[in-house]
Amino acid sequence: QVQLVESGGGLVQPGGSLRLSCAASGFTFTRYAIKWYRQTPGKERELITMISENGALASYADSVKGRFNISRDNTKNVVYLQMSSLKPEDTAMYYCNAALSWFRTGEYWGQGTQVTVSS
Repeated sequence: QVQLVESGGGLVQPGGSLRLSCAASGFTFTRYAIKWYRQTPGKERELITMISENGALASYADSVKGRFNISRDNTKNVVYLQMSSLKPEDTAMYYCNAALSWFRTGEYWGQGTQVTVSS
């Protein structure tokens, strides 16, 4: 059974930090790029960062570049999203996605974890 389980969300003040995790099981983790998306009510899901199968490549949306860092531990089947200098506009539900293609959204999704940035 394929599972992607996000964790680590919560309430944080502006300027603060959070680390999200995406734990994978039920598929060959090292064959998949992992992508983080976020979504707010009434808006489309936004791709914010992704990491290649072996962790050698990473890409970031302009909105998070320089503040967010994606990494993965293939021995534990986990991807991390370290978020720093958080802003209220980072408030969203964050989802991880497993994709066989760097250029397309994958078929596997987690249930999401809520991040709220507010004073």
